[in-house]
Amino acid sequence: MAVNRVPVLKRCRALGLEPSYLGYDKKSKRQNTRAGKKVSEYGLQLREKQKAKFIYGVLEKPFRNYYNKADRMKGMTGENLMIMLERRLDNIVFRMGFARTRREARQVVGHKHVLVNGKPVNIPSYLIKAGDVIEISEKAKSLQRYKDIVETTGGRLVPEWMDADIENLKGSIKNLPTREMIDVPVDEMLIVELYSK
Repeated sequence: MAVNRVPVLKRCRALGLEPSYLGYDKKSKRQNTRAGKKVSEYGLQLREKQKAKFIYGVLEKPFRNYYNKADRMKGMTGENLMIMLERRLDNIVFRMGFARTRREARQVVGHKHVLVNGKPVNIPSYLIKAGDVIEISEKAKSLQRYKDIVETTGGRLVPEWMDADIENLKGSIKNLPTREMIDVPVDEMLIVELYSK
């Protein structure tokens, strides 16, 4: 399996991203040396795609599959793509505050600590539907790791399209998000332009 080992702050600096979108509260003190350089249209489109892939932790092939699926759905392709990425199980676990970062959420899912509607699911890319109930398994709730996570993420805002009970490590999806509800700094239209060439 391919693993992304790029240092997070270095990648954030290269893409012009705030580390807080990934759940990191660190700041990089270095300045981006290429900040003033002119970027081509293709360069801008590529950067937006890399930003979306990096934020959600998706590699190129699955990302292209998401794009193709979003293109076949009715509605705006870019919006469909962002909503589909937001529905990933690892992202939902992160958004509900059951993990500090998306990478940690992916690990939590992989270790079979997450139940969807009472059944264990260990696939980070599993797409959640409206009405699904997500919770951390009883066995895992007693682990010190989750006590530390709750301490860190207790004050994090949960998006309005989901309910989360951080104390009991349980949450539910009220409805699927619209593009306005997704606070990710990505211009999905540039991604659509890049793939439709």
